[in-house]
This record gives sequence, structure tokens and C-alpha cells, in this order.
Amino acid sequence: MRMENLMILQLFLLICSFSAALLQSDSENEITSHSRQTVSQTGETENLSDPQQRCTQDINAVLREMSASLGGLKVGMEYLQKDNEAKTTEIELLKEQYQVQVAKLRMLEQQYQDKFTAQAEELISVKARANNTEVQLEGLRTEGKEKRVAFSASLLASGSGHIGPFNTQRPLVFRNVVANIGNAYNPNTGFFIAPVKGAYHFEFHLFGHGHASHPTGAVLVKNGDPVFIAYEHQASYSVNPSNGVTLLLEIGDVVLLHQWQNTRIYDSQNHHNTFSGHLLFTM
Repeated sequence: MRMENLMILQLFLLICSFSAALLQSDSENEITSHSRQTVSQTGETENLSDPQQRCTQDINAVLREMSASLGGLKVGMEYLQKDNEAKTTEIELLKEQYQVQVAKLRMLEQQYQDKFTAQAEELISVKARANNTEVQLEGLRTEGKEKRVAFSASLLASGSGHIGPFNTQRPLVFRNVVANIGNAYNPNTGFFIAPVKGAYHFEFHLFGHGHASHPTGAVLVKNGDPVFIAYEHQASYSVNPSNGVTLLLEIGDVVLLHQWQNTRIYDSQNHHNTFSGHLLFTM
């Protein structure tokens, strides 16, 4: 803008100079005409070509100066045009950079939105799993309360004496119950009936007086099939056979002890003979 204002001012000064030159030429022409009239009146002959020549030279000088100024203006205009083109190119480059930055910003916004959505979905999934786990834990707590199974009993509820010998195996009924959690053991029949499917552990301990003809022994039976036996025989002193086993039982399976044939078992208020079992875990 400063360059344009300067050029306009120069052009204005040139026009003013040219106008002044024209006014001076007109004045000189009037003076020349007046001089001619004077000469004709006085009869003198004078050469009047010099003022006209000077006026022509002044006009040519003004025209040359105007031409030079116009050339300078042209150069200035070309410079301004190139500068404008350069600035236009710079503006286009800035526009492209701006568009690139906007595209990056939108991409980052989309990535953030996708990440936020994924995290929100993961959080919902975690909450759902946590709720499901809590439900399962509560179910296990309830199941554990409902499926706590354990018992322990001794052979005679009162008194003392020998049991046996018998020619065949007979069920042993442990009537003195000290614990029967879950009521899976029946002290009237000696049967343990599994209330749930799971792993159960059983132990049995026997006592007898040594005898030459009658050992002391019993066998743990599952659904009528013998599993493990506790058996000991000596002619004198006392014997204490015992055994234990872990069984996988289905609901309704029956476990009990059979006294082995031709054996004797002794019990008293000291409760030498015991039968115990408990649920390890459900299946």
C-alpha cells in the first residue's frame, strides 16, 4: 500500500509539472505575440525562435520524466503482482497445512472416541463379570451352607461288651452319634447316604481283645461292594485295626461298615470303635 501511494503521488506531481509547463508555454506565447506586435509597430526585426524551442524542450523533458515514472510504476506493479502471487501461494500452503491439521485433529478425535467407547464397553463387561462372579459366590455360599456334611459316631451308646463272632458279615450300627451335620448318617441302620455328588472321606477305628480263634476286623462297603478292610489277629493283648478312604459318591450312594465274619469287636463307655466321614467338596 505504501508503494502504491508513493507512485500515485509521483504521478500527481508529474501531472502538476506538466500543467505548469503548459501554462508557462501559453504565457510565453502571449509574450511572443505581444513582442511581435511591438516589433511591427517599431519596425524592428528580432528572432523569436528561441522561446518556442525552449518550450518544446521543456515538454519533451516532462514527457521523458513521465515515461520514466510510468516505467517505474510498471516495475512496481510487476513487483506487487509477484509479491501478491507469492502471498497467494503462501496462503494456499497455509490452507493445505490447516486442512492437514484439521484432518489430524479429527482422526485423533475419532481415535479418542473409539478408545473411549472400547473402554466403556470393557468397563460394562467387567461390571457384568463382577456381578456374575458375585452371584456365583453367593450361590457357592448358599450351596456351602446347604451342603455341609460331616458325622462321627461310636459303636455302643451305653454299656460294654463283645460283638460277634458271626458266621457271616453283618452291618455295624454306630449308635452313639456325636456329630451329624447334614443328617446324612442314620444311627438306626448305620447307613451313610450321600445327599450330593462329591468327594467324601471316611475313617474307621476298631478295638478288640486278642484271641487265638477270633481276630478283629471290619470292611467299608459302598452300595454293597467291599472297598477297604481293617483287620488284625493276635492271640493275646489288644488290637486296634483302622483304615480310611476317600470316595466319589453320587446322590443316594450308601456307605456303611460290615463286621468281618468270625471276628470279635469290643466296646465300652470309653468308645474304642468309631466311624466318621465328611464331604470334602461337591462335583
